[in-house]
Amino acid sequence: MYLALSIFAFGLLVLGHEFGHFIVARLNGVTVEEFSVGMGPRIFKKQGKNTLYSLKILPIGGSVKMYGETADEEGEGSFFSKSPLRKISIIAAGPIMNIIMAVSVLFVIVIFNGYSSNVISEVIPGSPAEEAGIMAGDKIVGVNGEKAYTFQDVSTYIAYNGLQDVTLELETANGRVVKKLTPMESEGRALVGVVPVSDTDPGVFESIGAAFNQGRSLIAQTIFSLKVLFTGRASINDFGGPVTIFKISTEVASVSLWNLASFAAFLSINLAVLNLIPFPALDGGWILILLVELVSRRKIPDKFVGVWNTIGFAILMSFMLLITFKDIFLPGGF
Repeated sequence: MYLALSIFAFGLLVLGHEFGHFIVARLNGVTVEEFSVGMGPRIFKKQGKNTLYSLKILPIGGSVKMYGETADEEGEGSFFSKSPLRKISIIAAGPIMNIIMAVSVLFVIVIFNGYSSNVISEVIPGSPAEEAGIMAGDKIVGVNGEKAYTFQDVSTYIAYNGLQDVTLELETANGRVVKKLTPMESEGRALVGVVPVSDTDPGVFESIGAAFNQGRSLIAQTIFSLKVLFTGRASINDFGGPVTIFKISTEVASVSLWNLASFAAFLSINLAVLNLIPFPALDGGWILILLVELVSRRKIPDKFVGVWNTIGFAILMSFMLLITFKDIFLPGGF
């Protein structure tokens, strides 16, 4: 049952992403030839007035096939015939929809379960925070130069930093101050000794604000993870593919549906940010090409775009196969 819930949750993320492309394409007068959820062999299809709706066997992706994605099809309802800005809005709609879905899920979680802010309610006696002069009521807004939108940000950045010196930026009654301190170790974790303010019964508007902050937090943490990756501080063993995602989501679903909802919001934000990377075959790669066309006012040759996307797709599929192989046969890492 938990695996089924995990597949359903992941399928909703893909569905939402593709629906974003689909609905904005339709709003811009582009004919959508096929709306597909999943990859691989088709297991269900239904022909609409202009669109074939498909469900495929592997719940790890999806696609929206639009009429006129190349110069060979320039008629009415053609994607190719639209202005660069309209094309960008269609491509960006998928990631934007994932962000909207994530914030909506976070809002439901917050309004029913409450949240913890990055305002300090208590400083542990004898802790590094007390020694640094941090007080209850102070708000942690940055850790080692990274913005902190939630207490989860604070915990994550301190944990990543380990027991090395950490710099905290705080909003206090006397204005913004910066404190440098050395975390202490407690049960194998790096801590500075602060307890956040928690609200167990927030109102609607407060929940909306908290959900937006948590969404910003997830976006910032995803970008931080990419920075760690591109600076060589992560290895292939730190990656997980669909197998790992389904394994983790099954485990969190077995704890509670709220945990599964939180994980789904996390995945939705990750899907949005990763898709916006300016890499061939990703939404970000398309947006990069369209921005170049918008600025230069010149059409990039279709041959170049085709090669660009083919190379990117081949690299992405190779990487996905490698990660899936690791997840199945070498779960402990290479």
